[in-house]
Amino acid sequence: MKLFSKAQIYEGDKLTTEHQNISSTDLMERAGIQIFNWIHARMQGAQVPIHVFCGIGNNGGDGLVLARHLITHGYNVFTYIVNCSDKRSKDFLINYDRVKNVTKDWPIMLSCKNDFSEFTIGTDDIIVDAIFGIGLNRPPNDWVQALFQKFSASKAFTLAVDVPSGLYTDKAVEDEKAVVHANYTLSFQSPKLVFFLPETAKFTTQWEVLDIGIDRDYLMKTDTEAELITKLEVLPIYKPREKFSHKGNFGHVMILGGSYGKIGAVNLASRAALSSGAGLVTAYTPKCGYHSLQTAIPEVMVITDSDDTQITTINYDIEPTVIGLGVGLGTSDKTAKALDTFLKGNKVPLVIDADGLNLLSKNKTLLKYLPTKTIITPHPKELERLIGKWTDDFDKLKKVKGFSKKYNLIVLVKGANSITVYNDKLYINSTGNPGMATGGTGDVLTGMISGLVAQGYEPLAATIFGVYLHGKSADISVEDYGYQSLIASHIVETIGEAYIDLFKQPEQPKQAEATDEPSQKQR
Repeated sequence: MKLFSKAQIYEGDKLTTEHQNISSTDLMERAGIQIFNWIHARMQGAQVPIHVFCGIGNNGGDGLVLARHLITHGYNVFTYIVNCSDKRSKDFLINYDRVKNVTKDWPIMLSCKNDFSEFTIGTDDIIVDAIFGIGLNRPPNDWVQALFQKFSASKAFTLAVDVPSGLYTDKAVEDEKAVVHANYTLSFQSPKLVFFLPETAKFTTQWEVLDIGIDRDYLMKTDTEAELITKLEVLPIYKPREKFSHKGNFGHVMILGGSYGKIGAVNLASRAALSSGAGLVTAYTPKCGYHSLQTAIPEVMVITDSDDTQITTINYDIEPTVIGLGVGLGTSDKTAKALDTFLKGNKVPLVIDADGLNLLSKNKTLLKYLPTKTIITPHPKELERLIGKWTDDFDKLKKVKGFSKKYNLIVLVKGANSITVYNDKLYINSTGNPGMATGGTGDVLTGMISGLVAQGYEPLAATIFGVYLHGKSADISVEDYGYQSLIASHIVETIGEAYIDLFKQPEQPKQAEATDEPSQKQR
């Protein structure tokens, strides 16, 4: 799913009105009706007080369309105009007049002279936030911020129109008190990048996309900086197996890592590589890993270093398709020296994680020796050691894109919504859950991505697909174990189910039919 930028959204609106021969007011009507239909399908006329707060721009116009349809369908609606500027949009004014034509209770005008004592919001009420949209470019003034605080203090369910007011789409928030904290956001046509970044995702607990009929050719042909990766995006990546395939068709993964007390990391990565479909897997570890790996995973071959506790040399007589490097490796001087020698002569594709990244961050001159499209999978601290500190999430992504282009690397920024970065493109994962915050899940991911590369998946596709399957495996496992009890081994055990899930048809939720016919009861 493409994530359109603010400029692209404006361009899409403009082209839609031109190509469909409609006015911007008609497009606003369409958007407002979609919000109404979403609410009406869920509330079915329930008389819970709904407080619709409208700004004086186009987001406020959307809110006025919603308020009008709620009123004509008999809902208990209170409409407010947050009059925070003298600049009113044309479509806002048109819809302001339309609301006045359907009710004797005209919208309540709020201005900087108000202390908000003229209205109350109950805990069981609903707030609709249609104050600011994607065009906001500066923090709301103190008076508007006080209104936002009233929203929070009420503890009422808050529904944001397109984006929570005060949240920018293309930069970080200066003051968290200047943003509405929404329980749910209905985003027009496409989710926004800020819904997936750690510092800004917290402003909406859930979100949903509403299709408002933006020009299809524009949506299909326009390239975006970011994409949300769902089942629809990974299904075309999947490579089915031919009847007469054999293990030689699916590559040979070597998992290079481990040190005394950390052989479990190699175990997890090796099992994950096998379960993701690699034809052969060999583990390269210190001698201390030999017996445990041979016993625990009979399907995995083992090569050992001459040292008992750490890797001091990297010599092997196999021809791996890909090497998963770094899990449990340790960062001793001898290991660092062995890695230095290895990287300067290696031509095999790499997936690098954990201590492999930590060793690279200590000797960044080695980065230039990495093969083209090497995949690195840092968590936040490992990423910081590689690219330096960042000021906010937008600065972080800018630095990661620069790093990716400089060294021609695929960078997987791990997190709640892991983001795969290659050059200027962002691929945001949609699967996974908080139960994955436990040791070993990153080792599993390294093995899975390595296994996909071994099978012939192009490195970028392998990363995107691997991250999706990894998160989906965890989502399947968490149904049995819960967040607190989920462990990395559980994720390995459900990789097969994650593959099977690719071909399951989603259940369609049953929703009540929404209608544009007004009820007899009107306010």
